[in-house]
Amino acid sequence: MTVPPSRPAHRPLRSIFAWPAAIFLLTLLGLGLALTGHGLGDVIAWLSLAAPVAAVAWAVRARRS
Repeated sequence: MTVPPSRPAHRPLRSIFAWPAAIFLLTLLGLGLALTGHGLGDVIAWLSLAAPVAAVAWAVRARRS
């Protein structure tokens, strides 16, 4: 006898889209600062634009483990 697969627990939309929204806002901030910033603005732009790359690297690493 096989056990039917369990359904994942219901999660509200806020918890599903919290991280993608944060990455979007960081990217938007980074793009704006890359166009207008100088000095410290450039550093913040680089760090903000690294957020999506870091998120993908984290997801790939978590999937392989």
